[in-house]
Amino acid sequence: MTAPRHPAGPDRLELSEAERTRILAKAAQFAPPPATLPDGRRDLVGLSRTELAAELAAIGEAPFRAKQLWHWIYHQGVTDFARMSSVARPLQEKLAERFVIGRPEVATVQASADETRKFLFRFRDGQTAETVYIPDPHEDRGAVCISSQVGCTLSCRFCHTGTQALVRNLGPAEIVGQFMAARDAYGEWPSPKGETPRLLSTIVLMGMGEPLYNYENVATAMKIVMDGEGIGLSRRRITLSTSGVVPMMDRAGAELAVNLAISLHAVRDELRDELVPLNRKYPIAELIAAARRYPGASNARRITFEYVMLRGLNDSPEDARELVSLIAGIPAKVNLIPFNPWPGSAYQTSTASAIDRFAAIVNEAGFAAPVRSPRGRDILAACGQLRTEDRRQIVR
Repeated sequence: MTAPRHPAGPDRLELSEAERTRILAKAAQFAPPPATLPDGRRDLVGLSRTELAAELAAIGEAPFRAKQLWHWIYHQGVTDFARMSSVARPLQEKLAERFVIGRPEVATVQASADETRKFLFRFRDGQTAETVYIPDPHEDRGAVCISSQVGCTLSCRFCHTGTQALVRNLGPAEIVGQFMAARDAYGEWPSPKGETPRLLSTIVLMGMGEPLYNYENVATAMKIVMDGEGIGLSRRRITLSTSGVVPMMDRAGAELAVNLAISLHAVRDELRDELVPLNRKYPIAELIAAARRYPGASNARRITFEYVMLRGLNDSPEDARELVSLIAGIPAKVNLIPFNPWPGSAYQTSTASAIDRFAAIVNEAGFAAPVRSPRGRDILAACGQLRTEDRRQIVR
């Protein structure tokens, strides 16, 4: 009998706390650049309410000013202090001397035949990340797929982003800024008449990078997004996708309680070790146990298991039955994702008949198993296709 990869019981819980500390310390090595511009002005986007109030107090302004600015920045989408009509002109000028309301630069935009749109955003240090807007084909709404890192540290074999080494983490301003810049592009800030469209109705943290390896910055950004006096997206409209950073899943559940998607992709450790190398650290049994602990999971808020369909590797009826056994008792659904090829990829998409057979087995067991329609394949914007050419060359 092989020994378990990790100790079980209380010792494992203590180890998880130590691992959380280690993960956060490692994240600091890939920290984003400071939010201060070369001219000394500070970007207000990405600051928490407390931090915003502190910045204003430092220049002698009363606490209520922070609430005013929060509304203009996140509810109205204003980037120019001169447009803040409830702020007197002398204060507008004072703010403009010391602060900016930033956005990532739109380097390129690509439009797919299916109306998916891919943005390449460039940040102040020249690094870039990709963001995708995926419209719902049946309703006037859609999802913004947001990146949390430049590159990725996980090297998942089927994922194009995994071929790009981690360059750095994105900061809160860069994360929330992707959504705000997408709103700019679609003109989705409140109009003077109060009419507010809702095309960009949800956020999925499924772009470049592993969100739970950049937890602090992601959490700050999502708390800004969920603030009812600003962007005001409900946690039910936010989905965080993880490849299985088990120690941080508990913390994310306790502090954010957004929807959870787990990139599973295999039901046996041997194969998942190959496809998702993180599995060697946090194997399937630990990942599923963390999913069972995730707070708020219910039939109304099911955990999503993402499962990319790879021909001849993970798409057999036996795999489907083992998947059903693994997730038994978890309020869950399974998103079946036909593999989206990219230049140099070594895998093939499962046949339609294999996908249908797999889906039928999962459905018959009582779990929804929708087959995701590939969106944006023609512009390399589909699941697993995002990548930039940045390298780790950061001047601090």
